[in-house]
Amino acid sequence: MNSKREKLYLEIESKSENESLARVIVSAFAARLDPTLEEVSDIKTAVSEAVTNSVIHGYEGNEGIIKIECEIEKNILFVNISDEGVGIADVKQAMQPLFSTKKDEERSGMGFSFMEIFMDELNVESESGKGTKIMMKKIIGGK
Repeated sequence: MNSKREKLYLEIESKSENESLARVIVSAFAARLDPTLEEVSDIKTAVSEAVTNSVIHGYEGNEGIIKIECEIEKNILFVNISDEGVGIADVKQAMQPLFSTKKDEERSGMGFSFMEIFMDELNVESESGKGTKIMMKKIIGGK
């Protein structure tokens, strides 16, 4: 396996139809690590949740850019997804299961919980009015 770091940079418009594009591109990038089908599914789910959060909560349906940065180092996939949307006032509260600012739109409030379950590490940085950055790590081939 190549010990050199490999990187992917992608910018997509904050449209819900770009969520599937993002998850396919990230999983295709991760494929060079020869992940199991379960690991690919985990990655796709986490990326879908992060991008959907940016579209619905970050930009609140308005136009904006979502940045996706991926890096492979040895058997580890790092995925950072960021926006310059409205940000999260209380990250700790937002990461609680079932918490949603869009309950009237039938949102489950499980996005961060799913990211946490399907990835090996999750960190969220956000500032009101400046946007949010979600940093995830997945170890391919076991923990």
